[in-house]
Amino acid sequence: MGRSAGIVYLLVALAALCLPWLGIYPVFLMKLLCFAMFACAYNLLLGYGRMLSFGHAAFFGFAAYVTSWLVTAHGAGPAAAILSGAAVAALLGAVFGGLAIRRHGIYFAMITLALGQLVYFVCLEAPFTGGENGLQGVPRGTLLGLLPLRSDLVMYYLVLAVFVAVFLFIRRVVHSPFGHVLRAIRENETRAISLGYDINRYKLLAFVLSAALSGLAGSLNALVLGFATLSDVQQSASGEVILMTLLGGTGTFFGPVVGAAIVITLQEYLSDLVGGWVTAIIGVIFVACVLSFRRGIVGELEALRVRRAVSRAAGARAAGTDRLTTR
Repeated sequence: MGRSAGIVYLLVALAALCLPWLGIYPVFLMKLLCFAMFACAYNLLLGYGRMLSFGHAAFFGFAAYVTSWLVTAHGAGPAAAILSGAAVAALLGAVFGGLAIRRHGIYFAMITLALGQLVYFVCLEAPFTGGENGLQGVPRGTLLGLLPLRSDLVMYYLVLAVFVAVFLFIRRVVHSPFGHVLRAIRENETRAISLGYDINRYKLLAFVLSAALSGLAGSLNALVLGFATLSDVQQSASGEVILMTLLGGTGTFFGPVVGAAIVITLQEYLSDLVGGWVTAIIGVIFVACVLSFRRGIVGELEALRVRRAVSRAAGARAAGTDRLTTR
């Protein structure tokens, strides 16, 4: 991690610690962090694996249902319920990934879309999901018998800690040998095969990791809001996470976080003013950003920083050459 990146991370962390004390509603901040976590997990699949999934809300929403069901029907503690939701999402990801990764492009996307719709209908018809009403009144409980999560402030710092852990984990995965192979597959799949890599195994592992982290985000979101509904597994939720990732910038670390912050903020603060038109406004903003920032907001900023660095290096070399010529 470079010095400038470390300073940025430190400033962002300090701001996140102070935000609840500045009058910002903690539940809004927790929802933002959960969807930022969801977008970061999706970016691991799309940005580094170049696998476009149209059904990723299945992992987010189904994990939310599992966590809510365990807490309300069986009195499970929040830690066990959250981990169970993430584990079920990982298992679901292994099944979906095993069926989808052998296809490419639009065929992969359509398979994930169909499987995501299948999960939606399961959540609609299964007896433990509450049907169209979903699961309401999900209690937060007490974490490990020590931390009472009924307090929004305590819950916020728990969600923040989990988000930071997930963010650092994804960063470590991307910079690991596994991440380098995954990026090699993204850039040139044929060459990766010629080098002897079992690309399906790497893609499946990336799919499972993304599904598990998406499920973790969904489980936390269910506890934060106190309910799990069909909106968590609808196709629109998959569209939202794609929008967040592309808006912020695929293949970047901060991009999905910025995209999630923009989308969730617009949804929360514009819905009271314009009602259903908020979706159209977000769509217009997305189109404008795609036309103006093809790499996403953070992607364009990083590209600008690289161009300036190259320009300064070229200027320094030219100045050195001029001094040598003068001598």
